[in-house]
Amino acid sequence: MAKIFPFTNLAGSDLVIDAIYEGGTKGNTSDDPLGRLIPGVGNQGGFRSMGGWKESKLAVLYSSLDDADWPDFIDVHSGIFTYFGDNKKPGFELHDTPRNGNNLLRSSFAMLHEMPNQRIRIPPFLIFTKGDKGRDVVFRGLAVPGTAGDPDDLVAIWRSSKGQRFQNYRAKFTILDTGTVSRVWLDAIRAGDPTHPSAPAVWLKWVNGGAYSPLVASPTIEYRTREQQLPEEGRDEALVRCVYDYFRNNPHGFEHCAARLASMLDSNITIETVTRKSADGGRDAIGSYRVGPISDPILLDFALEAKCYAPDNGVGVKELSRLISRLRHREFGILVTTSFLGHQAYQELRHDGHPVIVIAATDIASILVKTGLGTPDAVQQWLGASFPNDPKP
Repeated sequence: MAKIFPFTNLAGSDLVIDAIYEGGTKGNTSDDPLGRLIPGVGNQGGFRSMGGWKESKLAVLYSSLDDADWPDFIDVHSGIFTYFGDNKKPGFELHDTPRNGNNLLRSSFAMLHEMPNQRIRIPPFLIFTKGDKGRDVVFRGLAVPGTAGDPDDLVAIWRSSKGQRFQNYRAKFTILDTGTVSRVWLDAIRAGDPTHPSAPAVWLKWVNGGAYSPLVASPTIEYRTREQQLPEEGRDEALVRCVYDYFRNNPHGFEHCAARLASMLDSNITIETVTRKSADGGRDAIGSYRVGPISDPILLDFALEAKCYAPDNGVGVKELSRLISRLRHREFGILVTTSFLGHQAYQELRHDGHPVIVIAATDIASILVKTGLGTPDAVQQWLGASFPNDPKP
C-alpha cells in the first residue's frame, strides 16, 4: 500500500513518488491538499504556478486522468508524461485561457528550444494525479518539458465540439529519475534559490547540460493476470464492449480492426496485408516494424492473430500455440483480443521466451482513449466509418 501523508502534515512533507497526500474534509476548496503542500500555487485548476506564468518559480500540473476528450497519460515504462493544455472549449484563442496554462506551456517550451542556455528560467514541474477518494492526490514525479530526441514535444491540435473548432496544446514532459523531492528544496525555490544544494542531481544535470534522465519503471511481473488485462469498470469497459459487440458476429471484420489497433499503438508498425477469410495460414495479418534511423531503417516482420472474444472467454493455450507455430524465422507475433490471455498460456509464453506481444482488452481501451476515441459514441462513429459492418459469414 502506498504511503499516506495526512492533511494536517502536508506543510512539512517531502514529495515521494506515488505517495498519497490526503485532502481535507470540510467540503469546500480549503480541502485541496496542493495549496497546503506547495504554498503559493493556489487551490484550484490543472495548471498552478508559483509566481505567475511569466516569471514562474515552480509549476504544478494536476490531472484526473479520466478526461476522455483530453487523455493525459503517464507512460511509467518510458517516464514520459503527456499533458493537454487548458483551452478545452470553443470560442477562445489558443492562449486565451483564465489560468494562462497554455501561455505557461508556450513560454516554457519556447525557452527550451530557443534559449537552451537559459533552462534555469524554466520552472520545475511537479506532476500530481487524482487519488482514490475525496480530494486526495498522488505525487507522480518531478518533470521537465520535452523528451530526448522528440521534436514534436509541444503541438497545437485541432478539435471540434458541436460543429465549432478550436485548438489546444498537447505537451510532452520527461519525469526525472528521482524518488523524492525534499521540502528543503521546495522552500528554497520559494525563496528564489532553485540551485540550492538540496536540488535533485538529475534536475541540475538537465538545467546545466540538457540531459534527460527519465524515471523508467520496468514491470515486476513476467505476465499479467486476467484482472490486469481486462478494462476497469465504467468508461474503459464500455469502449471495449463497443468493439466486441460490433464484431461479435463478424470475426473476420475484427481482423481488420485488430490490425488498425496495432498500428495505432505504435507508429512504427505497418500492416502489409490482412489475410483472406479462409486459407490464411494461421496468420490473420502480416506486417513489419521499423527500427533504426529514418534514413536507413531495418524492418522486422510479424504475424498478427485477432480474437474477438467475450470478456469472460479468455484466449487459451491452443489459440496461442496456433500463432506461435506459424511464426517464421526472425518473426515476432502480435495477439489482439477483446478479452484476455489465460493464465497458463501467458505463463508458458513468457517462460518459453516466445516473441509475442499481447494486446488485451485493457490495452485496446488505452489505445482508443489516447487517440481521442474516449467515449462510446466516438468509438461507434469510428467503427462505422472505418469498418462498414457485414456480419454475414
